[in-house]
This record gives sequence, structure tokens and C-alpha cells, in this order.
Amino acid sequence: MRGKMRRIKFSETIPGCDRRHYLTEEDVMVVLSRLPEETWQRLRAVHFNDRARGNRVLGYVNNGLREITICALPPRLSLSAALAPGQSCEQFGAKRGEKWPLPTVRRYLLYGVFLHELGHLQLVNEKTKSERMRFAREKFAQEFADRWRKKLWSEHFDHPDPVHNAPVRVDVPQAV
Repeated sequence: MRGKMRRIKFSETIPGCDRRHYLTEEDVMVVLSRLPEETWQRLRAVHFNDRARGNRVLGYVNNGLREITICALPPRLSLSAALAPGQSCEQFGAKRGEKWPLPTVRRYLLYGVFLHELGHLQLVNEKTKSERMRFAREKFAQEFADRWRKKLWSEHFDHPDPVHNAPVRVDVPQAV
């Protein structure tokens, strides 16, 4: 499988100002290695660029539905406004109303944004003449991301980077 994964090309542009790329080629390859090949077989390339339009765009699929782009973001941010319905910042390891720690941003970009964009590459109606209707739209892409994130996080993944597992919840004892 590694040989087939090597056919995926990666590109990175240097972000402007203090913006940065939170993900690397290795991060994406770890996620892809955990998924069945049929879920990512259409993927030709992953780009890391700085076209986030402020912070409004975190990632997108190109018009050819074969390439995913993950955008550079500022060094301190909260992604609560970007969460899909049914998601919470705690689900990714962040606290509501606070800036998101680095591992939490990375976890969200990989297991929220990247999986969502990969969901757009899924063929849902092979028989339609419309290219737009042939592939997953927003609802199905989000369902794809949610389903695979739950499945991947349901079992511990032995990896030195904690981003590839569900966040560990630390409860703070209440003062009596």
C-alpha cells in the first residue's frame, strides 16, 4: 500500500506574515494509511497554501475533484466558529472560549477538515451526467468525516504524535 500512497504528490507554498502550516506530508500520510484505499484512491495531490481568505477557508477540493488543499492559518486562533453542527471544541481537545492549543488545531485540521475534504472525493452517483452531482456535496462529506473520525478514534493508534488519537479528557476537580 505504501507504494500506491507515494503516487500522491504534495506541494507547499511559504505562507505570508506570521501565518503557518499546521500539517505536514507525514501527518496526511498517517491518516491515509489508517483508511481503506478505496476512500482515497481518487486523491492525486495535497497542497498546503495560504489562500484561507483571512481565516474563512481552512481547506478545499479543487474543481477536478482530485486534489485537496489545506490552508495556512495564524499562530493563535480559535476554530470554534468553523465547527460543523454536532461538533464541539472539546471533541478535538480545546476549551470553549479559549485559543486552541497547537495539537488541537492540528487534530481538527486532520480529522475534521482533511477528512471532510476527502469526503468530497467520494463518488455518490456514478450515473448522473452532472459532474457536480456525481461527487459528495457538503452533507455527505461531513457524514464521511464524522463516521471515519469516530471509527479511527474508537481504538488507540500506537503513534508518538498524540494528534492521531482522540483527545484525552482531563477533568479538573471542583473545589468543595
